[in-house]
Amino acid sequence: MAVLRKFQVTFDCAEPVRLARFWCEVLGYESNPPAGAASWEEYEAGQPAAERGGWAACADPTGVGPRLYFQRVPEGKVVKNRVHLDVRVGTGLVGEERLAALEAECARLLPLGAVRVRLLYDGGDDSCIAMQDIEGNEFCID
Repeated sequence: MAVLRKFQVTFDCAEPVRLARFWCEVLGYESNPPAGAASWEEYEAGQPAAERGGWAACADPTGVGPRLYFQRVPEGKVVKNRVHLDVRVGTGLVGEERLAALEAECARLLPLGAVRVRLLYDGGDDSCIAMQDIEGNEFCID
């Protein structure tokens, strides 16, 4: 019998609240404030000034996807991610239909601050668009 475990994906970042808002928009996730707080604003108001904005989280409202956790770190990003998220918008699509879905999602994310890096197009069902989030973390639309 397989063991099923819940997990979260953690991002080291400079601005946790801002990055959490970005990923909520990308994935359709919702803010996930600490237990007992109705909102991040309410939680932050009760924290010492030096600790405000130190972390944030968001979660899939359906409970299916992993929770995303964002923690402030002092160092900046200096190399390519060794792990990245793939935003799956073209599943089951091939060729031009797949490419159109990828391009439409890319166009939606650009105004949010995402950066298009390059199209990796094979003409079939393995095409993707490499992108970066608002802090330069790589992700793919596939």
